[in-house]
Amino acid sequence: MIAVGTRRALDAKGIDAVMAVAEEEATRNGYRVVIAIVDAGGHLLQLRRTEGAQPASGQVAIDKARTAAIFVRPSREIEQQVSSGRLGALALHGAVALTGGIPLTVDDEVIGAIGTSGETPDQDESVSLAGAHTPFSVTDVPALTRDGAQAAADAAAAVATERAVWPVVAVVDAGGELMHLWRPDLAQVASVQVAADKARTAALYRRPSKDFEDQAAHGRPSAARARPSALHLAQAVPLQGGMPIVHSGHVVGAVGVSGASSAAEDQELSVLAAEAASATARDGEGKAAAYFPAESVAAKFATGGLLHDTPGYKVDAGRRTAPGEVEYHEHVADIMHVVSGTATVVTGGQMIASRAVGPGETRADAIEGGTRRELGAGDVLVIPPGVPHHFTAVSDPFLYLVAKVRD
Repeated sequence: MIAVGTRRALDAKGIDAVMAVAEEEATRNGYRVVIAIVDAGGHLLQLRRTEGAQPASGQVAIDKARTAAIFVRPSREIEQQVSSGRLGALALHGAVALTGGIPLTVDDEVIGAIGTSGETPDQDESVSLAGAHTPFSVTDVPALTRDGAQAAADAAAAVATERAVWPVVAVVDAGGELMHLWRPDLAQVASVQVAADKARTAALYRRPSKDFEDQAAHGRPSAARARPSALHLAQAVPLQGGMPIVHSGHVVGAVGVSGASSAAEDQELSVLAAEAASATARDGEGKAAAYFPAESVAAKFATGGLLHDTPGYKVDAGRRTAPGEVEYHEHVADIMHVVSGTATVVTGGQMIASRAVGPGETRADAIEGGTRRELGAGDVLVIPPGVPHHFTAVSDPFLYLVAKVRD
């Protein structure tokens, strides 16, 4: 079981790079706009207002960016659905049907988004596209996995069952979004949302939700006696029972418990659950064997994607249906084993029209020179770090396992 994997995230330099190009595009055209950059969960990272932009555009730019991030598509597509008569799209939680939000992607993974508001829809979108298409740097950060979320919930559930108490246990990611929920038959309905709220509070504020209950109960010197300021923190509930899940100094998620015999027991169970997830992550750092039955592998090949993810190496169930870009990994070796299909791959040579897409990661349009190889089922190809490679032709589909090993 891998409780904590990795995901890519925008770093400070990457955010600045995207914003600088977008602002330059707006200024060059005389656009009066607000530009917002958010992370993959839609949380604001940076906001810039050009001279003369209307105040109302600030929130609209954030909304457009959030829509593009959490729905993993340009916000224009939501607007087009509404315009074509699908009015139900207006009810999508967290979405605005307004053009101008563009996802920020690395290797088809959405790691954030940029949104612009203030001019016409096409002009707003042109600014966002300029920012999204510029090279930007990213960093790898630890991320709670589905297995890790379940380990947290299972730990609390086991103790609760032994005690014959029936709370709801909610586990969220680092952005406060629900990943796993344990709701026994005898749990009270109201506990579902309360548990999720407690977990979200612990994740977003990077501290136990009990801290806020203590502040609200005892008052804070900076607040009026009758209205403790802890009650007014955005997206926070001042109720104990929410605990961050910490791995290597990073908050990777949180667990919330509601509906046990007392608030104190909610807190006790949430502490136990968070510690269980952290312990599982420590025990699983490259030390535990990982088993994937054939049906799980086949399901992953149906769409393609990561099969196994650790800080030092990854195993990818690769699926290609068309040629791709030239890839260059400065610090990662690709060890490929062809499962089915055929492909033509060029390795080495000189990259043409190359561009950086992240730390140690480069993409290019083509390769000049290099060595051409024809791959078929059963073949193995090892590409060391620092060697460009290009799939120039593939069957539909071409399936291959790839072990990605960091040096």
